[in-house]
Amino acid sequence: MKNKLIFLLITSTTLASAQTKSSGIVSQQEVARILNTLTADEMHGRAAYSPDIEKAADFISTEFKQIGLKPFAGGEYRQTFTSKIKPDKPLFNVVGVLPGISKPDEYVIFSAHYDHIGIIKPVGQDSIANGADDDASGVSAVISLARYYARRHDNARSLLFVTFTAEELGLVGSSYFTSQINPDQVVAMINIEMIGKDSKFGPNSVFVTGFDRSDLATIMQKNVEGTDFTFHPDPYPAQKLFYRSDNATLAAQGVPAHSFSTDQIDTDSLYHSVKDEVSSLNVGNIVASIQAIAIGAQSIVSGKDTPSRVPKLKKNP
Repeated sequence: MKNKLIFLLITSTTLASAQTKSSGIVSQQEVARILNTLTADEMHGRAAYSPDIEKAADFISTEFKQIGLKPFAGGEYRQTFTSKIKPDKPLFNVVGVLPGISKPDEYVIFSAHYDHIGIIKPVGQDSIANGADDDASGVSAVISLARYYARRHDNARSLLFVTFTAEELGLVGSSYFTSQINPDQVVAMINIEMIGKDSKFGPNSVFVTGFDRSDLATIMQKNVEGTDFTFHPDPYPAQKLFYRSDNATLAAQGVPAHSFSTDQIDTDSLYHSVKDEVSSLNVGNIVASIQAIAIGAQSIVSGKDTPSRVPKLKKNP
């Protein structure tokens, strides 16, 4: 009887600790609000170079300003540039900074891409690829994490919250961003790509591309011990996902930069289709993933842990 009571006490204490760790990190209502705004038909699928993507950039900029983030450079949250694709038309990443308290010159990046593929071949009466999972889900995480860390106001390292443009055109936005930052100052990059559905590993699980290329995911797994969350290696190595999202450009410079996802990419019939809408998502899964990332990254944000560097890549395969 005594041993049973001790077991029950330990179990209840562990569960309470897990609940305390994740409580108050993110609001499901806030996540839904961000998702519905970014995927509204008025955004017309947020294609790079379209007039509608400016609406998305303005929305994200307003969110960053309300949270209290600082612009990355100059007085605007937009990081404006041009590319060889259409040199006469501007593109813009949206970047907000939460300055570090004791290690302001060391950066931890939370990122996602906010562009999608716009108007495509109609299915019935619908021709708008709203891009709810790809990647409004990731943007909702970036904004939610910015709000969470700003509220805590205890980050030793500077936190950069970045939403990239033109990922769908070949990592254009992240390539420009990489050219504007010293990669030696970037301690870690957590790129969030499609977290709107349960992963292959079930609820409360996220997989990490390039898992073994640094110990970032191992550190984060250690930090979520005592919760139901788990981080797993990428189960789709044939897809080469490590090279296909915005983490790749900084990883090529040696930064422990990885993408965090739950998408079952080998069977996802909604990928790049008009059916990728908010109604197809599990918002609870997005909330759980955000909680896991927030808890998992805490020792890196606080300056306690520093992930190992990724071997520099000569080129993407």
